Amino acid sequence: MNIFTVIFIVALIISYSLQFWLSRRQAAYVLAHRGEVPAAFAKSVPLAAHQKAADYTVAKGKLGDFDSIFGLVLLLVLTLGGGINQVFTFWSSTIESSIPSGVAAIATVFLVMTLLELPTSLYQTFVIEEKFGFNKSTLGQFFKDHALQLALGAAIGMPLLALILWVMDNVGSFWWLWAWAIMMSFSLLMSWLFPTVIAPLFNKFTPMEDGSLKNRIQKLLDRCGFNSQGIFVMDGSKRSGHGNAYFTGLGNNKRIVFFDTLINSLDDEELEAVLAHELGHFKCKHVIKMLIATAVMSLISLGILGWLIDQSWFYTGLGVQQPSHAAALLLFMLVSPAFTFFMQPISAFFQRKFEFEADSFAADHAQATKMISGLVKLYEENASTLTPDPLYSAFHYSHPPAAIRIAHLESKMAAQ
Repeated sequence: MNIFTVIFIVALIISYSLQFWLSRRQAAYVLAHRGEVPAAFAKSVPLAAHQKAADYTVAKGKLGDFDSIFGLVLLLVLTLGGGINQVFTFWSSTIESSIPSGVAAIATVFLVMTLLELPTSLYQTFVIEEKFGFNKSTLGQFFKDHALQLALGAAIGMPLLALILWVMDNVGSFWWLWAWAIMMSFSLLMSWLFPTVIAPLFNKFTPMEDGSLKNRIQKLLDRCGFNSQGIFVMDGSKRSGHGNAYFTGLGNNKRIVFFDTLINSLDDEELEAVLAHELGHFKCKHVIKMLIATAVMSLISLGILGWLIDQSWFYTGLGVQQPSHAAALLLFMLVSPAFTFFMQPISAFFQRKFEFEADSFAADHAQATKMISGLVKLYEENASTLTPDPLYSAFHYSHPPAAIRIAHLESKMAAQ
């Protein structure tokens, strides 16, 4: 057995065992605290809502465990089982040119993976989300969304993939530097285009009507020195009962977006506080910091791939008998998560740090009490558990747990 095969199997065992252990901890912890609302929320969250959140969390966790097992089996079939090798053999014998055959092979593998994951997505939407009262979508809308995502993926992704493969084939040993520059430029372009070109394909964005809420938001933007290309309301309710708000776009193409469900859930002052939090991410330069971190990690990853691409054991250890740049790229994308799982808590730590900083900004530029009441409503209405397992949340939560986050806001209020 190839030594890299052994390393790969060991990495899978460690990463998936840790993942399942954390998931079991989360389920046990949530259920153990299901019977009583935490003291910090006893006056604001009914027991029934707390128990609904616990049951929703456990149900999603069970589906996540199944999805992980299915993903592990599929990964082993594609790699050690020879699935990727067969796909590349077929396309290389069908199309003589290496770049079109490589694009076809990679697209085929991702298409198969997408189709095989559809039942899980269907169950999530029409069983779990339906059971807990969140699903607003129809089967027609569901399949329309997925078809559109596939079409966009093909229209945008395949030309980009072809360009990357051309660079890999023709630029020389430092191809990965050129590929990194192309990928980062593409990422910035998509971030700029997303709000006006891509997002409207899936949802309707209506400019917020004039009134007290818009006036309040505009005053907040003026106080913070923030310019955007408009404040929009998105018809999120046509798919889900979950609420959210976000900024999107870059440069002069920035937009502020509120889900219609969020506007229906929070009062004007709470919405102002939530928006102040989102503004905090921009004012604290979190977006730029995340872009820099992503750029650095992408460069390191491509540098590693630049070395692996010339190692025969990398291919044979993962079940591929005909080395090619396209095969190396695909293998790297599929197997790298098994080797980088340990980095999740590091990433989550910095994301939670950014959330604390954005909350502090919100407390300084809006009413902290309204930020707290808005968060409590969001936790309740989105059925987010108030009692996650601390270790699980350290690995998986990009936002601080509810009790810790609200305690931080209360400390800010006390210090003012």
